[in-house]
Parts: sequence; C-alpha cells; structure tokens
Amino acid sequence: MNSFSKLLVLTVALFSLPALAQQTYPQKPITLVVPYPPGGSADILARALAPKLGERLGQTILIENRAGAGTAIGAKAVASAAPDGYTLLLGTVSSNAINPAMTKVGYDPIKDFVAIAPVAAISFVLVANPTFPRNNVGELIAYAKANPEKVSYASAGPGTSNHLAGVMLASAAQINLVHVPYKGSAPALNDVIGGHVPIMFDLIATAQPMIQAGKVKALAVTSKARTSLLPQVPTMRESGLADYQVSAWFGIFGPAEMPIAIINKLNLEITAVIKNPEMQKRLRELGAEPETATPQEYERFVREEAAKWVTVVKLANLAP
Repeated sequence: MNSFSKLLVLTVALFSLPALAQQTYPQKPITLVVPYPPGGSADILARALAPKLGERLGQTILIENRAGAGTAIGAKAVASAAPDGYTLLLGTVSSNAINPAMTKVGYDPIKDFVAIAPVAAISFVLVANPTFPRNNVGELIAYAKANPEKVSYASAGPGTSNHLAGVMLASAAQINLVHVPYKGSAPALNDVIGGHVPIMFDLIATAQPMIQAGKVKALAVTSKARTSLLPQVPTMRESGLADYQVSAWFGIFGPAEMPIAIINKLNLEITAVIKNPEMQKRLRELGAEPETATPQEYERFVREEAAKWVTVVKLANLAP
C-alpha cells in the first residue's frame, strides 16, 4: 500500500470514529450522579427517568446519590470524570448556576460540563396570605411603592431560589421588600398561611394544595408561559415584568469534551423519553413541566441562566 492509500484509509477511519462511537455506545452501565440525598425532587426525577432511558439505550442507568456542599460534591465528581459518557450528572439550577455564583465550588459550571438535554422544570408561584390587601402583582408593586419596606417576604433561607426570586422581583419592579429567612420552605409557607409574613415564592408542587384549599392565594407564576398545573394564574411576564422568569430546572450534563456523537445520541434518547405521554404524565404528577431541547439550545439556556444568577447573587450581596 502506497503512502497516498495509507493516508486515505486513515482519513476515512478518523471521519468514521464519531459514527462508530454513536453506534457502539453504551457498552456498559451508565452512572447518573444526583448531587442530593435520596427522596428529594431531583432524586425522584432521576429515578423516573433512569429505567426508561436505560431501556432505550440497552443498558442499566445506575443512580448514585452524592450529596453535600450544596451539590458541589456530586457535581465536581462528574466534572472530573472521564468524558466517555458513562458518568453523567442530573444538574439543576442550584448545581449549575446559583451555587457557583455564590461560593467556590471547585468547578466551572460552563467550562467543565457539556449540557446534554433538559428534563423538566418546576416553577414557582408567588403566594400571599388571603387577607393580604392586594390580589395581583401590579397591585402588589403599587402597594410596596406606597409603603416602602413594609412588605416582607418569606424564604427557605439566604441564597435559596425563593429568596433570590424575591430579590429579582424587588429589582425588576424597583421596590423595597424585606426578606424574612426561615430554615426551609415548609416553615416559611406555614407563616404565610398564619399571616405572620404576607407573601413568598414557593414551588408550585408544594403550594398548589394550599392554593386549592384557600389557605393562600396565587398572584402569579414565574414560568415563561402559563403552566398546566395552575392554568388560571397569570405569569410574572403577563403581570408587567417582561423579563421575569425563575424555575428550578433539571437536566442531564456530562464532563467537558465528551464526543459529540455520544452527546447527540443521549439527547435523542432522553428527548424521546421526555416526549413519551406516560413520562409527561408522571412529571406533571410531580409538579414538573417536561422540557426538551437540542444540545446547542440547552447549552445556550444554561449559559444565560448562569449569567443571570451571577447578577442576582450580586444584588443579594451573596457573591463570594
């Protein structure tokens, strides 16, 4: 074989590698790291996704709960794993946007990961005690402007999503809100129900039963569009805050430099699972809205989210 023929064979082989990787992957079980303890929203979503994705890929998806350091332990483990598609992360708005903006987590949420595919998002709803004298966001803003620093809002603690959602509202509406932190969302919501604090942002999944029981009233949801979980409640955007959007989102990430063929295959199969009517029903039962996107679209979304939360964290004086 002459030199030209050898070069031609080598060139064809190199161009065939991505297709070969897609055809042969996966050849062994895949570990999906959940950076939270068992039983929470992220863990439940991962365990709903794993068996159906495993069926489509022909391999077992092993769930590994690696909690600690505010999601940093699990996320860092995946960031430093081999980029071969066998170690993945169920990333969230906390692990891949908020926490890196607030503290030194030991990884870069953009440079150290590839965004493979979204799974779902759980939006927040702005709720108020039934006796609060305003019934929508426009009225709330007007009331807060007329009564500066007299409107307080509860949260699960400094730096939590519902705290930062309040920071975003105050900034977008140019009003003063007094933050009242609690040790968790449950005691915060209890005090809103009891009338000790007038308003708070809470996940739709946990607030919905209280709304239906009339213990709190819903002013607006924080999703981009109205949610099927509370279809009668307007969005913050509809309420006059055009750029306001907050959600606790969940997606699949891998270590940086994963082969594009494997990324595309995973995205294709995850998307097929999420679009399955049975899976969509299950996600909505959990209070989540199913989401799909291409790897490029999801990468762009995560970059925008990371930049947004850096700004919000600075507004909250929580930056490292």
